[in-house]
Amino acid sequence: MNYIGKILPVDGYTVILYGNLPVDYPKSLTHLYQPLLGMKAVMLYQTLLHEMDMDSDIQTHHTLMNYLNIPLDEIYEARLKLEAIGLLKTYEHKTAEQTLYHYVLQCPFSPRNFFQDAMLSQLLYHHIGNEKYKQIKAHYVNSKANTQPLGQNITATFGDVFHTVQPDLQQDRSIQRVTENAGPQLDSIDFSWMEQALKSRMIPYKRVLSKDNKRLITQMMQLYGLAEYEVEKCVLWALTDENTLDIDEFKDACHDVFKTARKQATVQLVAKLSEDPKQQPELEQPRTKEEQLVQKLETISPKELLEDLSSGNYASEQDLKVIREIMTTQGLPTPVMNVLIHYVLLQTNMKLSKAYLEKIASHWSRANLKTAKEAMMFAKKEIERYRQDSEKKQSTYRNYRKQGSQEVVPDWFKDRKQKKSSSNQTASSVDLDREKEEIATLLQQYSNSVKK
Repeated sequence: MNYIGKILPVDGYTVILYGNLPVDYPKSLTHLYQPLLGMKAVMLYQTLLHEMDMDSDIQTHHTLMNYLNIPLDEIYEARLKLEAIGLLKTYEHKTAEQTLYHYVLQCPFSPRNFFQDAMLSQLLYHHIGNEKYKQIKAHYVNSKANTQPLGQNITATFGDVFHTVQPDLQQDRSIQRVTENAGPQLDSIDFSWMEQALKSRMIPYKRVLSKDNKRLITQMMQLYGLAEYEVEKCVLWALTDENTLDIDEFKDACHDVFKTARKQATVQLVAKLSEDPKQQPELEQPRTKEEQLVQKLETISPKELLEDLSSGNYASEQDLKVIREIMTTQGLPTPVMNVLIHYVLLQTNMKLSKAYLEKIASHWSRANLKTAKEAMMFAKKEIERYRQDSEKKQSTYRNYRKQGSQEVVPDWFKDRKQKKSSSNQTASSVDLDREKEEIATLLQQYSNSVKK
Protein backbone atom coordinates (compact mmCIF):
# COMPACT_ATOMS: atom_id res chain seq x y z
CA MET A 1 0.00 0.00 0.00
CA ASN A 2 1.25 3.49 -0.77
CA TYR A 3 1.44 5.52 2.47
CA ILE A 4 3.21 8.51 0.96
CA GLY A 5 1.59 11.78 2.03
CA LYS A 6 -0.36 10.34 4.98
CA ILE A 7 1.77 12.38 7.36
CA LEU A 8 4.25 15.17 6.61
CA PRO A 9 7.71 15.84 8.05
CA VAL A 10 6.53 19.20 9.42
CA ASP A 11 3.59 17.67 11.32
CA GLY A 12 4.15 17.84 15.05
CA TYR A 13 3.69 15.16 17.67
CA THR A 14 3.77 14.65 21.40
CA VAL A 15 4.26 11.43 23.34
CA ILE A 16 2.22 10.47 26.40
CA LEU A 17 2.37 7.37 28.60
CA TYR A 18 -0.16 6.68 31.33
CA GLY A 19 0.73 4.19 34.03
CA ASN A 20 3.89 2.21 34.56
CA LEU A 21 5.55 -0.19 32.18
CA PRO A 22 5.97 -3.80 33.26
CA VAL A 23 9.43 -4.53 34.63
CA ASP A 24 10.09 -7.07 31.87
CA TYR A 25 8.50 -5.15 29.01
CA PRO A 26 11.71 -5.28 26.87
CA LYS A 27 11.45 -9.07 26.87
CA SER A 28 7.85 -8.85 25.69
CA LEU A 29 8.75 -6.45 22.91
CA THR A 30 11.68 -8.55 21.70
CA HIS A 31 10.39 -12.12 22.03
CA LEU A 32 6.63 -11.74 21.78
CA TYR A 33 5.66 -8.59 19.86
CA GLN A 34 8.56 -8.38 17.40
CA PRO A 35 7.76 -11.67 15.61
CA LEU A 36 4.29 -10.27 14.91
CA LEU A 37 5.09 -6.65 14.05
CA GLY A 38 8.62 -6.66 12.73
CA MET A 39 11.68 -4.69 13.74
CA LYS A 40 10.61 -1.23 12.50
CA ALA A 41 7.40 -1.11 14.55
CA VAL A 42 9.16 -2.18 17.75
CA MET A 43 11.95 0.30 17.05
CA LEU A 44 9.38 3.10 16.63
CA TYR A 45 7.71 2.17 19.94
CA GLN A 46 11.00 2.24 21.82
CA THR A 47 12.00 5.53 20.18
CA LEU A 48 8.72 7.19 21.19
CA LEU A 49 9.07 5.74 24.67
CA HIS A 50 12.50 7.27 25.20
CA GLU A 51 11.41 10.56 23.61
CA MET A 52 9.54 11.35 26.83
CA ASP A 53 12.88 11.63 28.64
CA MET A 54 13.99 14.50 26.37
CA ASP A 55 11.78 17.08 28.16
CA SER A 56 10.64 18.59 24.88
CA ASP A 57 7.05 19.54 24.14
CA ILE A 58 6.32 19.31 20.42
CA GLN A 59 8.61 17.79 17.85
CA THR A 60 8.21 17.22 14.13
CA HIS A 61 8.17 13.90 12.33
CA HIS A 62 11.40 14.91 10.66
CA THR A 63 13.02 14.10 14.01
CA LEU A 64 11.72 10.54 13.82
CA MET A 65 13.07 10.21 10.29
CA ASN A 66 16.52 11.17 11.55
CA TYR A 67 16.34 8.88 14.58
CA LEU A 68 15.09 5.80 12.74
CA ASN A 69 16.80 6.47 9.40
CA ILE A 70 13.77 5.24 7.46
CA PRO A 71 11.31 7.08 5.14
CA LEU A 72 8.20 8.70 6.54
CA ASP A 73 5.84 6.28 4.77
CA GLU A 74 7.52 3.37 6.58
CA ILE A 75 7.16 5.22 9.88
CA TYR A 76 3.46 5.64 9.18
CA GLU A 77 3.10 1.94 8.36
CA ALA A 78 4.91 1.01 11.58
CA ARG A 79 2.60 3.35 13.51
CA LEU A 80 -0.47 1.62 12.11
CA LYS A 81 0.87 -1.76 13.21
CA LEU A 82 1.44 -0.47 16.74
CA GLU A 83 -2.10 0.91 16.82
CA ALA A 84 -3.63 -2.30 15.52
CA ILE A 85 -1.81 -4.55 18.00
CA GLY A 86 -2.76 -2.31 20.95
CA LEU A 87 0.54 -0.58 21.77
CA LEU A 88 -0.41 2.91 20.62
CA LYS A 89 -3.40 5.24 20.40
CA THR A 90 -3.25 8.22 18.06
CA TYR A 91 -5.20 11.44 18.39
CA GLU A 92 -5.20 14.05 15.64
CA HIS A 93 -5.61 17.76 16.36
CA LYS A 94 -5.70 20.11 13.39
CA THR A 95 -5.20 23.85 13.67
CA ALA A 96 -4.77 26.61 11.14
CA GLU A 97 -1.01 26.52 11.66
CA GLN A 98 -0.26 22.79 11.67
CA THR A 99 -1.47 19.26 12.27
CA LEU A 100 -0.57 17.85 15.69
CA TYR A 101 -0.62 14.18 16.68
CA HIS A 102 -0.79 13.00 20.28
CA TYR A 103 0.78 9.55 20.55
CA VAL A 104 -0.50 7.82 23.68
CA LEU A 105 1.69 4.79 24.34
CA GLN A 106 -0.03 1.71 25.71
CA CYS A 107 1.84 -0.56 28.07
CA PRO A 108 2.75 -3.87 26.45
CA PHE A 109 1.67 -7.02 28.18
CA SER A 110 4.08 -8.64 30.52
CA PRO A 111 5.15 -12.05 29.17
CA ARG A 112 2.76 -13.83 31.53
CA ASN A 113 -0.21 -11.63 30.59
CA PHE A 114 0.66 -11.87 26.90
CA PHE A 115 -0.04 -15.60 26.94
CA GLN A 116 -3.33 -14.97 28.71
CA ASP A 117 -4.57 -12.98 25.70
CA ALA A 118 -6.14 -15.57 23.40
CA MET A 119 -5.57 -13.76 20.13
CA LEU A 120 -1.98 -12.67 20.69
CA SER A 121 -0.90 -16.05 21.98
CA GLN A 122 -2.52 -17.85 19.03
CA LEU A 123 -0.90 -15.44 16.56
CA LEU A 124 2.51 -16.01 18.11
CA TYR A 125 1.94 -19.76 17.91
CA HIS A 126 1.26 -19.58 14.18
CA HIS A 127 4.20 -17.27 13.52
CA ILE A 128 7.01 -19.03 15.37
CA GLY A 129 5.80 -22.63 15.35
CA ASN A 130 4.88 -25.14 17.98
CA GLU A 131 8.33 -25.95 19.41
CA LYS A 132 9.51 -22.36 19.79
CA TYR A 133 6.12 -21.35 21.19
CA LYS A 134 6.28 -24.03 23.88
CA GLN A 135 9.85 -23.03 24.72
CA ILE A 136 9.01 -19.35 25.16
CA LYS A 137 5.80 -20.06 27.05
CA ALA A 138 7.61 -22.39 29.43
CA HIS A 139 10.25 -19.71 30.05
CA TYR A 140 7.76 -16.99 30.85
CA VAL A 141 5.42 -18.95 33.15
CA ASN A 142 -4.37 -0.16 34.85
CA SER A 143 -3.65 2.94 34.11
CA LYS A 144 -6.04 5.90 34.62
CA ALA A 145 -7.35 7.46 31.46
CA ASN A 146 -6.95 11.14 30.77
CA THR A 147 -10.27 12.92 31.35
CA GLN A 148 -9.35 15.81 29.04
CA PRO A 149 -10.22 15.06 25.40
CA LEU A 150 -7.19 15.05 23.13
CA GLY A 151 -9.10 15.22 19.84
CA GLN A 152 -10.67 12.75 17.48
CA ASN A 153 -9.57 9.16 18.08
CA ILE A 154 -8.15 7.94 14.75
CA THR A 155 -6.39 4.83 16.10
CA ALA A 156 -6.39 2.06 13.50
CA THR A 157 -8.05 -1.21 14.44
CA PHE A 158 -6.65 -4.67 13.88
CA GLY A 159 -8.96 -5.26 10.93
CA ASP A 160 -7.89 -1.97 9.30
CA VAL A 161 -4.25 -3.00 9.08
CA PHE A 162 -3.95 -6.79 9.11
CA HIS A 163 -5.65 -9.86 7.80
CA THR A 164 -4.78 -13.30 9.09
CA VAL A 165 -6.65 -15.35 6.48
CA GLN A 166 -8.74 -14.56 3.45
CA PRO A 167 -12.39 -14.96 4.57
CA ASP A 168 -14.63 -17.04 2.34
CA LEU A 169 -17.72 -14.95 3.04
CA GLN A 170 -18.14 -11.19 3.22
CA GLN A 171 -20.67 -10.57 5.98
CA ASP A 172 -22.59 -7.49 6.97
CA ARG A 173 -21.99 -6.73 10.61
CA SER A 174 -22.77 -3.79 12.86
CA ILE A 175 -19.24 -2.56 13.52
CA GLN A 176 -18.20 -0.16 16.27
CA ARG A 177 -14.71 0.96 17.17
CA VAL A 178 -13.42 -0.45 20.44
CA THR A 179 -10.63 1.40 22.25
CA GLU A 180 -11.02 0.67 25.95
CA ASN A 181 -9.42 -2.79 25.87
CA ALA A 182 -5.76 -3.66 26.11
CA GLY A 183 -4.24 -5.76 23.37
CA PRO A 184 -5.19 -5.69 19.67
CA GLN A 185 -7.70 -2.99 18.74
CA LEU A 186 -10.62 -4.94 17.25
CA ASP A 187 -13.94 -4.05 15.68
CA SER A 188 -16.84 -5.13 17.86
CA ILE A 189 -19.70 -7.04 16.25
CA ASP A 190 -23.41 -7.30 16.82
CA PHE A 191 -24.06 -10.49 18.83
CA SER A 192 -27.84 -10.47 18.32
CA TRP A 193 -27.54 -13.46 15.99
CA MET A 194 -25.72 -15.42 18.71
CA GLU A 195 -28.28 -14.39 21.33
CA GLN A 196 -31.12 -15.68 19.13
CA ALA A 197 -29.30 -18.94 18.51
CA LEU A 198 -28.76 -19.54 22.23
CA LYS A 199 -32.34 -18.52 23.12
CA SER A 200 -33.74 -20.98 20.59
CA ARG A 201 -31.87 -23.76 22.44
CA MET A 202 -33.01 -22.54 25.88
CA ILE A 203 -29.44 -21.62 26.86
CA PRO A 204 -28.90 -18.60 29.16
CA TYR A 205 -27.16 -16.34 26.67
CA LYS A 206 -26.08 -13.72 29.23
CA ARG A 207 -23.97 -16.32 31.00
CA VAL A 208 -22.34 -17.38 27.73
CA LEU A 209 -21.97 -13.93 26.17
CA SER A 210 -20.16 -12.21 28.99
CA LYS A 211 -17.88 -9.27 28.22
CA ASP A 212 -14.74 -11.42 28.27
CA ASN A 213 -16.36 -14.15 26.18
CA LYS A 214 -17.56 -11.64 23.59
CA ARG A 215 -14.03 -10.36 23.19
CA LEU A 216 -12.73 -13.92 22.90
CA ILE A 217 -15.31 -14.74 20.21
CA THR A 218 -14.44 -11.54 18.34
CA GLN A 219 -10.75 -12.40 18.51
CA MET A 220 -11.25 -15.91 17.13
CA MET A 221 -13.51 -14.65 14.33
CA GLN A 222 -10.87 -12.11 13.33
CA LEU A 223 -7.98 -14.52 13.74
CA TYR A 224 -9.38 -17.41 11.71
CA GLY A 225 -11.75 -15.50 9.41
CA LEU A 226 -14.73 -17.60 10.57
CA ALA A 227 -18.30 -17.07 9.46
CA GLU A 228 -21.06 -16.59 12.00
CA TYR A 229 -22.47 -20.09 11.57
CA GLU A 230 -18.98 -21.56 12.14
CA VAL A 231 -18.52 -19.57 15.37
CA GLU A 232 -21.98 -20.62 16.54
CA LYS A 233 -21.01 -24.27 16.04
CA CYS A 234 -17.78 -23.76 17.99
CA VAL A 235 -19.60 -22.05 20.89
CA LEU A 236 -22.13 -24.86 21.17
CA TRP A 237 -19.33 -27.41 21.04
CA ALA A 238 -17.44 -25.70 23.89
CA LEU A 239 -20.39 -25.31 26.30
CA THR A 240 -20.10 -27.16 29.58
CA ASP A 241 -22.89 -28.91 31.46
CA GLU A 242 -23.36 -25.70 33.47
CA ASN A 243 -23.83 -23.70 30.22
CA THR A 244 -20.51 -21.88 30.57
CA LEU A 245 -17.98 -21.45 27.78
CA ASP A 246 -14.85 -23.59 28.08
CA ILE A 247 -12.16 -21.24 26.77
CA ASP A 248 -9.64 -23.89 25.71
CA GLU A 249 -12.31 -26.07 24.10
CA PHE A 250 -13.60 -23.05 22.16
CA LYS A 251 -10.15 -22.11 20.85
CA ASP A 252 -9.43 -25.69 19.82
CA ALA A 253 -12.82 -25.93 18.10
CA CYS A 254 -12.17 -22.71 16.14
CA HIS A 255 -8.78 -24.00 15.02
CA ASP A 256 -10.25 -27.37 14.00
CA VAL A 257 -13.03 -25.71 11.97
CA PHE A 258 -10.49 -23.49 10.26
CA LYS A 259 -8.21 -26.40 9.33
CA THR A 260 -11.12 -28.51 8.11
CA ALA A 261 -12.62 -25.81 5.89
CA ARG A 262 -9.30 -24.44 4.62
CA LYS A 263 -6.90 -27.35 4.44
CA GLN A 264 -3.98 -25.53 2.84
CA ALA A 265 -4.45 -22.12 4.47
CA THR A 266 -2.13 -20.75 7.14
CA VAL A 267 -2.65 -18.16 9.85
CA GLN A 268 -0.14 -15.31 9.50
CA LEU A 269 -0.19 -11.64 10.39
CA VAL A 270 -0.05 -9.93 6.98
CA ALA A 271 -0.36 -6.21 6.30
CA LYS A 272 -3.20 -5.38 3.97
CA LEU A 273 -2.12 -4.27 0.50
CA SER A 274 -5.46 -2.92 -0.61
CA GLU A 275 -7.32 0.05 0.74
CA ASP A 276 -9.97 -0.38 3.42
CA PRO A 277 -13.19 -1.57 1.69
CA LYS A 278 -15.14 0.87 3.83
CA GLN A 279 -13.27 3.75 2.20
CA GLN A 280 -13.55 2.48 -1.37
CA PRO A 281 -16.30 3.81 -3.62
CA GLU A 282 -18.90 1.30 -4.73
CA LEU A 283 -18.14 -0.07 -8.17
CA GLU A 284 -20.74 -0.33 -10.89
CA GLN A 285 -21.81 -3.78 -11.96
CA PRO A 286 -19.51 -4.85 -14.81
CA ARG A 287 -21.19 -5.56 -18.13
CA THR A 288 -18.46 -6.89 -20.40
CA LYS A 289 -15.63 -9.33 -19.74
CA GLU A 290 -13.16 -6.47 -19.94
CA GLU A 291 -15.06 -4.53 -17.27
CA GLN A 292 -15.12 -7.63 -15.08
CA LEU A 293 -11.36 -7.95 -15.46
CA VAL A 294 -10.86 -4.25 -14.63
CA GLN A 295 -13.02 -4.55 -11.50
CA LYS A 296 -11.12 -7.65 -10.37
CA LEU A 297 -7.78 -5.92 -10.87
CA GLU A 298 -9.07 -2.95 -8.83
CA THR A 299 -9.97 -5.06 -5.80
CA ILE A 300 -7.54 -8.00 -5.79
CA SER A 301 -4.04 -8.00 -4.30
CA PRO A 302 -0.92 -8.79 -6.36
CA LYS A 303 -0.45 -11.97 -4.33
CA GLU A 304 -3.97 -13.16 -5.11
CA LEU A 305 -3.50 -12.25 -8.78
CA LEU A 306 -0.34 -14.35 -9.05
CA GLU A 307 -2.08 -17.26 -7.36
CA ASP A 308 -5.07 -16.98 -9.71
CA LEU A 309 -2.81 -16.93 -12.77
CA SER A 310 -0.94 -20.00 -11.46
CA SER A 311 -4.15 -22.04 -10.98
CA GLY A 312 -4.31 -21.51 -7.23
CA ASN A 313 -0.68 -22.33 -6.41
CA TYR A 314 1.07 -20.21 -3.81
CA ALA A 315 2.94 -17.18 -5.10
CA SER A 316 6.69 -17.49 -4.61
CA GLU A 317 8.43 -15.29 -2.05
CA GLN A 318 10.87 -14.13 -4.73
CA ASP A 319 8.08 -12.84 -6.99
CA LEU A 320 6.35 -11.10 -4.08
CA LYS A 321 9.64 -9.50 -3.02
CA VAL A 322 10.18 -8.14 -6.54
CA ILE A 323 6.63 -6.76 -6.64
CA ARG A 324 6.94 -5.10 -3.22
CA GLU A 325 10.25 -3.52 -4.19
CA ILE A 326 8.88 -2.10 -7.45
CA MET A 327 5.69 -0.80 -5.79
CA THR A 328 7.78 0.93 -3.13
CA THR A 329 10.38 2.48 -5.41
CA GLN A 330 7.99 3.52 -8.20
CA GLY A 331 4.97 4.36 -6.02
CA LEU A 332 2.49 2.43 -8.16
CA PRO A 333 -1.01 1.92 -6.72
CA THR A 334 -2.09 -1.69 -6.24
CA PRO A 335 -4.57 -1.75 -9.20
CA VAL A 336 -1.91 -0.36 -11.56
CA MET A 337 0.59 -2.93 -10.29
CA ASN A 338 -1.94 -5.68 -10.98
CA VAL A 339 -2.34 -4.55 -14.59
CA LEU A 340 1.44 -4.35 -14.95
CA ILE A 341 1.85 -7.93 -13.68
CA HIS A 342 -0.85 -9.17 -16.03
CA TYR A 343 0.66 -7.27 -18.97
CA VAL A 344 4.22 -8.50 -18.37
CA LEU A 345 3.15 -12.13 -17.94
CA LEU A 346 1.26 -12.03 -21.25
CA GLN A 347 4.17 -10.38 -23.06
CA THR A 348 6.86 -12.75 -21.69
CA ASN A 349 5.12 -16.14 -21.92
CA MET A 350 4.11 -16.13 -18.21
CA LYS A 351 7.61 -15.26 -16.95
CA LEU A 352 7.87 -12.49 -14.35
CA SER A 353 11.01 -10.66 -15.45
CA LYS A 354 12.25 -8.15 -12.88
CA ALA A 355 14.15 -6.07 -15.44
CA TYR A 356 11.11 -5.88 -17.72
CA LEU A 357 8.84 -5.02 -14.78
CA GLU A 358 11.14 -2.20 -13.63
CA LYS A 359 11.42 -0.77 -17.14
CA ILE A 360 7.66 -0.56 -17.67
CA ALA A 361 6.94 0.46 -14.06
CA SER A 362 9.17 3.52 -14.34
CA HIS A 363 7.35 4.50 -17.55
CA TRP A 364 3.92 4.03 -15.98
CA SER A 365 4.99 5.90 -12.86
CA ARG A 366 5.93 8.93 -14.97
CA ALA A 367 2.54 8.65 -16.70
CA ASN A 368 0.93 9.05 -13.22
CA LEU A 369 -1.53 6.16 -13.64
CA LYS A 370 -3.91 5.71 -10.72
CA THR A 371 -6.55 3.10 -11.62
CA ALA A 372 -6.64 -0.28 -13.32
CA LYS A 373 -8.74 1.13 -16.15
CA GLU A 374 -6.22 3.90 -16.86
CA ALA A 375 -3.37 1.39 -16.82
CA MET A 376 -5.20 -1.00 -19.14
CA MET A 377 -6.00 1.75 -21.66
CA PHE A 378 -2.39 2.94 -21.49
CA ALA A 379 -1.14 -0.62 -22.10
CA LYS A 380 -3.47 -0.99 -25.10
CA LYS A 381 -2.14 2.22 -26.62
CA GLU A 382 1.43 1.01 -26.12
CA ILE A 383 0.65 -2.30 -27.84
CA GLU A 384 -1.07 -0.52 -30.74
CA ARG A 385 1.83 1.92 -31.11
CA TYR A 386 4.30 -0.97 -31.12
CA ARG A 387 2.23 -2.77 -33.79
CA GLN A 388 2.11 0.32 -36.00
CA ASP A 389 5.86 0.86 -35.64
CA SER A 390 6.48 -2.78 -36.56
CA GLU A 391 4.26 -2.56 -39.65
CA LYS A 392 5.97 0.66 -40.69
CA LYS A 393 9.41 -0.97 -40.44
CA GLN A 394 8.25 -3.98 -42.48
CA SER A 395 6.74 -1.72 -45.14
CA THR A 396 9.98 0.27 -45.38
CA TYR A 397 11.98 -2.94 -45.76
CA ARG A 398 9.69 -4.24 -48.53
CA ASN A 399 9.93 -0.94 -50.42
CA TYR A 400 13.70 -1.07 -50.15
CA ARG A 401 13.82 -4.61 -51.58
CA LYS A 402 11.46 -3.63 -54.40
CA GLN A 403 13.55 -0.60 -55.28
CA GLY A 404 16.68 -2.73 -55.23
CA SER A 405 15.23 -5.13 -57.83
CA GLN A 406 14.61 -2.21 -60.26
CA GLU A 407 18.10 -0.72 -60.07
CA VAL A 408 19.78 0.27 -63.40
CA VAL A 409 22.66 -2.02 -64.39
CA PRO A 410 25.65 -0.15 -65.91
CA ASP A 411 26.61 -0.89 -69.56
CA TRP A 412 30.16 -1.87 -68.65
CA PHE A 413 28.77 -4.53 -66.29
CA LYS A 414 26.52 -5.89 -69.07
CA ASP A 415 29.45 -5.95 -71.59
CA ARG A 416 31.67 -7.77 -69.12
CA LYS A 417 28.94 -10.28 -68.44
CA GLN A 418 28.33 -10.82 -72.19
CA LYS A 419 32.07 -11.26 -72.90
CA LYS A 420 32.36 -13.75 -70.10
CA SER A 421 29.37 -15.65 -71.40
CA SER A 422 30.68 -15.72 -74.99
CA SER A 423 34.12 -16.88 -73.86
CA ASN A 424 32.53 -19.65 -71.86
CA GLN A 425 30.47 -20.68 -74.90
CA THR A 426 33.64 -20.66 -77.14
CA ALA A 427 35.56 -22.74 -74.65
CA SER A 428 32.74 -25.22 -74.36
CA SER A 429 32.46 -25.52 -78.20
CA VAL A 430 36.24 -26.09 -78.53
CA ASP A 431 36.08 -28.82 -75.91
CA LEU A 432 33.16 -30.45 -77.72
CA ASP A 433 35.00 -30.48 -81.10
CA ARG A 434 38.09 -31.95 -79.48
CA GLU A 435 35.98 -34.66 -77.84
CA LYS A 436 34.33 -35.50 -81.21
CA GLU A 437 37.74 -35.82 -82.89
CA GLU A 438 39.01 -38.17 -80.18
CA ILE A 439 35.91 -40.38 -80.46
CA ALA A 440 36.25 -40.51 -84.28
CA THR A 441 39.92 -41.51 -83.97
CA LEU A 442 39.07 -44.34 -81.56
CA LEU A 443 36.27 -45.61 -83.84
CA GLN A 444 38.65 -45.58 -86.85
CA GLN A 445 41.27 -47.54 -84.93
CA TYR A 446 38.68 -50.07 -83.80
CA SER A 447 37.35 -50.65 -87.36
CA ASN A 448 40.87 -51.18 -88.77
CA SER A 449 41.67 -53.80 -86.17
CA VAL A 450 38.45 -55.68 -87.00
CA LYS A 451 39.27 -55.82 -90.75
CA LYS A 452 42.65 -57.36 -90.07
